[in-house]
Amino acid sequence: MVERVPRTKQATLPSRSGRALTVLPWLPLLIPLMLLPLLIGEWWQAIAPLSFHRRREDLLFAYLVYVVVVRFALLDLMLFYVAHKRRSMHLDLLHIVFLYLEVTAVTLLFFALLYQQFGVFELFAYNGHGALSATHELQTHGMRVAMYISVELFTTLGLGDWVPQTLNAMLASGIEAILGFIQGGVFFAVLIYAHQGTPRGSGGSGATDTTRGDL
Repeated sequence: MVERVPRTKQATLPSRSGRALTVLPWLPLLIPLMLLPLLIGEWWQAIAPLSFHRRREDLLFAYLVYVVVVRFALLDLMLFYVAHKRRSMHLDLLHIVFLYLEVTAVTLLFFALLYQQFGVFELFAYNGHGALSATHELQTHGMRVAMYISVELFTTLGLGDWVPQTLNAMLASGIEAILGFIQGGVFFAVLIYAHQGTPRGSGGSGATDTTRGDL
């Protein structure tokens, strides 16, 4: 009886990790679904603009909480993939790179659509040269401006040409900058971890070590 309990536990653990690993191949298709709540908000704004305007700030804050939760969930899935998936190291590295590129693109698009949906010129004010005339000219390019602000915040450039005007805009700026900073750091950490996981005898590194030993 004492020996049967560990055996049953050991038998169930691989099955759980195996079920989790079955989700990972579908991850590239699941990541764009992160934008789905924005479509719901766009639909709400179209059919009930007054109700949307009354709940505007609360909804924007809910979107910010949502994107933080989803981004960290995706990060956990990718770290789980690195820790458990070991087919070919080169294929794993390529998969990791493409997943991070997709997450980056979807995150940039999410914040750009978010700024556009809630009024990019209401959330941010242009602080560059000729602010009044430039803002008037940029009114017809709201989506491009929103994408530029999203890229600037995500990459933590900090040019200072666009200044947040509301509390939620300040929160969105800080959250997007933190997400971009964390993603860059974790990306390089994962690459280093995956590279160190390669067998010493495979690849060109093993050959160079043996030649040095012979010399």
